[in-house]
Amino acid sequence: MTKTAVVTGASSGIGQATAKELAAKGYHVVLAARREKRLMELQKEIETAGGTAEYKVTDVTSADEMDSLIQASLKKNGTIDVLVNNAGLMPLSFMNKLKIDEWDRMVDVNVKGVLYGIAAVLPVMEKQKSGHILTISSVAGHSVTKGSAVYSGTKFAVRAISEGLRQEIDPSHEIRVTIVSPGAVETELTTTITDDDILTAFKEGPQMEMLKAQDIANAIAYAVEQPAYVDVNEILIRPRQQP
Repeated sequence: MTKTAVVTGASSGIGQATAKELAAKGYHVVLAARREKRLMELQKEIETAGGTAEYKVTDVTSADEMDSLIQASLKKNGTIDVLVNNAGLMPLSFMNKLKIDEWDRMVDVNVKGVLYGIAAVLPVMEKQKSGHILTISSVAGHSVTKGSAVYSGTKFAVRAISEGLRQEIDPSHEIRVTIVSPGAVETELTTTITDDDILTAFKEGPQMEMLKAQDIANAIAYAVEQPAYVDVNEILIRPRQQP
């Protein structure tokens, strides 16, 4: 039977690349994001390449919408084999800029969005006694730099939540938990930055060859494709030149 993978934040970047990679490997992919036009385009692209996909417009900051996403997919496809908790925001700023609205949004998407994904899918996977929950953290979830305090806080939280979940899984169930922590990746993530000092620091800082979204998709596919008894707990992947 074809396995089903749900990918949040699928309208661009890592989510988009991951959806295409899993579809190419035979998964039926459920695309979730807020931008419907992009989801429609991605679905067509996947189907043109020979894969299968569907989409559901979803705001991960809504527990009800996340539950609706999982339940609709379960009803149509029979199982939820993989959840990729990918949706995230990175409006970096210095603390004294007091960008409280941006802090709130990061907590809502980066932390609550992950929790709502787990809440929606965990009962399904426990009933199946199988499944794989992958969550995108960041290098910023391993170390803090100037300007990353709140973003790093959300990504440290994601790692703690995922590791706690892994330890709580019933050993008799084939449910795996993986944290993927990318370094600098060429995506739209930096477009949410409004702090001019951060943007200037980026321009004036050392230049390096950044990762592609496909590099992260490859890492996710690696973790997913391991035998059921192999649980890849965490993948930390960054450009060779990144400190």
